[in-house]
Amino acid sequence: MKIVIGIDVGISTTKIVGIDADGNIFSPIRIKATDPVASLYGAFGRYLHDNNITLNDVEHVMITGVGAAYIEAPVYGLPTDKADEFLADGLGARYETGLDRMIVVSMGTGTSLVQCSGDDIRHIGGLGIGGGTLMGLSRIMLQTDDIPQVVQLAQEGDLAHIDVHIGDISPYPLPGLPKDATAALFGNAKSDASKEDIARGIINTVLQTIGSSTILASLGSGIKEYVLIGNLTLLPACNEVFKGLEQLYSVRFIIPKHSEFCTAIGAALCYNYKKDITRF
Repeated sequence: MKIVIGIDVGISTTKIVGIDADGNIFSPIRIKATDPVASLYGAFGRYLHDNNITLNDVEHVMITGVGAAYIEAPVYGLPTDKADEFLADGLGARYETGLDRMIVVSMGTGTSLVQCSGDDIRHIGGLGIGGGTLMGLSRIMLQTDDIPQVVQLAQEGDLAHIDVHIGDISPYPLPGLPKDATAALFGNAKSDASKEDIARGIINTVLQTIGSSTILASLGSGIKEYVLIGNLTLLPACNEVFKGLEQLYSVRFIIPKHSEFCTAIGAALCYNYKKDITRF
């Protein structure tokens, strides 16, 4: 058995997957990244151990992500190349969804947008809002950046105490905007707002801003299908927030099965794609 290993070395986490010649994915894993080099080698060693894979089983290693810039030598002496992160996003999302035409929304520390039309995969922009924003605002406003704790608090929060909705400023729906649509994020927040309400508001602000920005970025393209990848897809609030945007704008947001591993999957696929690869 020969497999290609894909590794996404991010700011906060490192993710690793293996793909065999038949396109089967082997037990993806992720570990918290404190140092990109240490996390890569730690993830690689653990992956081999957990899946009973030897170095002889590995045909090639493909790395990507911002942390890949710190890797300057082949991993464990194996043939190693670097893949363009945006190409990896697109290939991974296409593999997971089967779609040829979409915008891939990579929700990491910040958010990048990659437009895919067949083999034309290109970065079209992004925004400085993502998991880093969630952690930073939580740190300031809730005195914690423990995301599971923030999520738990948010489950008891009420957005009516935080956001201004159309129904708060108008007795009737506005054209194209129902009364429960958001008019101003955090526009209704009081100085003594509960931690639960604040947590709910922070998560909603991050996700709703990403979703609305994605829709605006697609105007004129004819694309109405958006594939969400990255760690933020694991937030329970994703379903509610993005379903609301789907109904409001008649679009479709998709969270694939291996959403948080799509970039690592795409990195492995870049080996056969033979494009935008940096060789050691």
